Amino acid sequence: MIKHPPNMKKLICYSLISAALVFCSGCATQSTKRVGMVIQLQPKKLEEYKRLHADSNPGVRDLLVKYHLRNFSIFLQKIEGKWYEFGYYEYTGKDFEADMAKLDAEPRNKEWLKVCDPMQMPLTGSKGWTQMEQVYFNK
Repeated sequence: MIKHPPNMKKLICYSLISAALVFCSGCATQSTKRVGMVIQLQPKKLEEYKRLHADSNPGVRDLLVKYHLRNFSIFLQKIEGKWYEFGYYEYTGKDFEADMAKLDAEPRNKEWLKVCDPMQMPLTGSKGWTQMEQVYFNK
């Protein structure tokens, strides 16, 4: 049997813990910013809006991915005779403001918004989509 110095077990234990922390820090999942938003849609633009956002239309999907927007979804619902869009996405990047500024500066995104924005009617007090408060998330 090999006899180790009295603190060897502690040293080995601390070394293993340190190695595990270093290894896991590279594996840790980045925090995700979840965004829900709402805006009203002009009723006469409903079908055109659906065509623009059909799966067959690439639109600006690649730009959303480029700037770390994942699971971007838009839902439509008629409430008391008015159509509303409910949007959701997850931001997985490291600098939300910088990525949104870069996305806003993309020429193709600017053209996309020139087409889509006139189809929408912001809620009272907003200039565009209104971000909703997240009150629940099931991990």
